[in-house]
Amino acid sequence: MEDRPLADLFEPATRARWLGLVEGVLKGADFEKRLVSKSADGLRIEPLYDPAEPAAQPVRAPGPWRVVQRVDHPDLTAANAQALTDLEGGADGLTLVFAAAPTARGYGLTAASVDDLDAALKGVMLPLIALRLEAGGQALEAAGLIKGLAERRGEDLAALDLDLGIDPVGKLAATGSLGAIWSDIVPKLGATLRDFDAAGFRGRALLADGRPYHEGGAGEVDELAAVLATAVTYLRALESEGHTLERARDAVAVLLAADADEFLGLAKFRAMRRLWARVEQACGLDPKPLRLHAETAWRMMTRRDPFVNILRTTMATSAAGLGGADSVAALPYTQALGLPDAFARRVARNSQIVLLEESGLARVSDPAAGAGGFEALTAELTEKAWEAFQAIEREGGIVASLSVGKLQRRIEAVRETRARNVATRREPLTGATEFPHLAEKPVAVLDVAPAVVPPASDFGTGSAVACDPLPSGRLAEPFEALRDASDAVLAKSGARPAVFLANLGALSAFNTRATFAANAFAAGGIEALSNDGFADEAALAEGFRASGARVACLCSSDAVYAERAVAAARALKEAGAGTVYLAGKPADPDALRAAGVDGFLQAGGDLLAFLNEALRRAVQS
Repeated sequence: MEDRPLADLFEPATRARWLGLVEGVLKGADFEKRLVSKSADGLRIEPLYDPAEPAAQPVRAPGPWRVVQRVDHPDLTAANAQALTDLEGGADGLTLVFAAAPTARGYGLTAASVDDLDAALKGVMLPLIALRLEAGGQALEAAGLIKGLAERRGEDLAALDLDLGIDPVGKLAATGSLGAIWSDIVPKLGATLRDFDAAGFRGRALLADGRPYHEGGAGEVDELAAVLATAVTYLRALESEGHTLERARDAVAVLLAADADEFLGLAKFRAMRRLWARVEQACGLDPKPLRLHAETAWRMMTRRDPFVNILRTTMATSAAGLGGADSVAALPYTQALGLPDAFARRVARNSQIVLLEESGLARVSDPAAGAGGFEALTAELTEKAWEAFQAIEREGGIVASLSVGKLQRRIEAVRETRARNVATRREPLTGATEFPHLAEKPVAVLDVAPAVVPPASDFGTGSAVACDPLPSGRLAEPFEALRDASDAVLAKSGARPAVFLANLGALSAFNTRATFAANAFAAGGIEALSNDGFADEAALAEGFRASGARVACLCSSDAVYAERAVAAARALKEAGAGTVYLAGKPADPDALRAAGVDGFLQAGGDLLAFLNEALRRAVQS
């Protein structure tokens, strides 16, 4: 008996053999249209990649990433309790989100003095954790507070893992104003770092933050390019103020948004490290590990079925960690609904602890090395982002590009593409556009009044650089607005807007489209009234009258439509249906329209536009 490895008994797996098998399945259909996809900003994504030789890749310093929690409660005592609970529960980093930060989203720390900050951090041993500040237009003031706190406590700034988070360019992108002209801001940046360094500081003073661009709709390419252009702008600013390039490089950190697309997300973080190494080499510096932070994306969070956010943030966290992030802050799953409670915060940190301690995701420095898909996406992202960075540089740098709106217009084009993808469900949002649950119960958030946001900017109050701010939006918002309108009708009348599913024939004929229609209408807050199907038009008309609805949707197979759809549409209209839809793409739409069908619910169609019209008709009727 022949004794050979099992794999030797089969032909080698080659791309040519695979393509031959694919051709048989496609049966003449276009390979590019069926199997090749593109990201929102045009990156080509193949269905299959060959193994790749691992490329030289800058990686995170050895060890796990930091598990970071936001401290953003307006009450200082409650903020302190949050911080201590998080650290006792396994977090080893904190982000102090002040009320002036755009990312505070109406809440945030209200510490205005060293005493206040001391109260918020009472019992927190600063040398044992990573600490990052997030204060928007009050960044210099917040930096001064943490410096004062360290002096009060006798802490050596050199021993602290500290990011001051100063990011005037990010403030410009998010709010539309710098508070001063750039030439007046540069000396303040240089003086702040000089003052901190004189006290022994060795951390990062400046942050190139990708969140304003990501929330504004940017794809991976534009987010990377904007962050890189911002970081280079800070290098130039610090060097012009007398700091060495080495110190300027070490004083800059980067933060990227991590979303639920784990493939592009992982590749984005790997690409960021490559891009920064390229900048270092262009500056004549020997590359050092970049301090790379991550926060899970606000853009992907939903208010409806928020438990799905746990899955999204876990996917995003794993992508960022595997891609080389030094720290990850996972937004609690109720973040879009209000200030998260202790349970939501616990879930956010525990999901990271499971990834690190039980799944061991940080045990390999670069687990994507040699994987064809990740290597190809990383390389393509790196080159496309470098080209986009060069375009920003040709426009005079990130401040100039934002000032004249050029970067915003490029991001707007990507935002519109993604909005179309969400509206057509090409980019599905579970719980919002897919599998919505109309009977979901509310989840708990803290009953806290919004914080009072300081109006001034410590970057300046005179003549200021201004631009069109990038919007901060979540992808689910248009569908959530429809659900909110439905809730208002329910509260007022005791019943939701409804659609009668006019199921024709046997269950086997109508079930697929009836299920599709019920889920599609539910995404707009319209309750589907289903049934066991109708064998004749008289029974259909009677069922519709009994339902109390004024909107109906025909559901069945193409074969049944060919026989009965025209007669069924007429019967529904005669029974008083103000609007009749049909689920599917019929062979003869004109005949159906003539019989009274007002519209067609189709896969790939603009569901958002369809639901806006359907809800209006359901409510009016």
